[in-house]
Amino acid sequence: MGVSFDLFGTLVTADRPDDPATAVATELANRDVTVPDDWAEAYAEPHIDAPDGAEVPLPAHVSRALASRGIDNDHNAARRAVVAAFDPAVETRPDALEAVAAARERGPVAICSNCSVPELVGRTLVRSAFDRDDFDAIVTSVGCGWRKPAPEIFELTADELGVDPADLVHVGDDPRADGGVEAVGGTALLLDEVSLADVPTQLTTLAERSSHD
Repeated sequence: MGVSFDLFGTLVTADRPDDPATAVATELANRDVTVPDDWAEAYAEPHIDAPDGAEVPLPAHVSRALASRGIDNDHNAARRAVVAAFDPAVETRPDALEAVAAARERGPVAICSNCSVPELVGRTLVRSAFDRDDFDAIVTSVGCGWRKPAPEIFELTADELGVDPADLVHVGDDPRADGGVEAVGGTALLLDEVSLADVPTQLTTLAERSSHD
């Protein structure tokens, strides 16, 4: 059995800009990138025709939004602006450490997170009570190109852990996104049904059930 955890809202709480478009605009201006007068509209418009379930990295979206208004830009500047705009204060959620420790007793453990901002998952972990070595794999939508509930991200997570997708247990707080693991035959532990404090007991029950199958 392998266990994956959603990061934001499950293992940690991390603040985000109240107005992402304005936060990105501020960081673009700080890097001498011209921000169009109708930036809020440009930011809200789709600019990349991605397949269903695919992740669009936010720097690519920002770069295309600028280009749609005739503004030439250095993609690296857009990336740096996005990374700076999403620079959160992080708190580790109660019982999160214990839940991950219990999962490690059962097998390999991963983070499986939707996140369109490069570097954000890594910076969040550094600011949390977790160590990178607490996880055998870190799979992000910006890294693999697919957002939960797309089956591809769960299949990749299972592959990274060396388990069959049907043997993947995924813990998360979003029934729609995190519940997608069930489409590949895995098991979802959703925090609207069980608490983080209950995860160790739930994992024991699942492991015992698996051993009797």
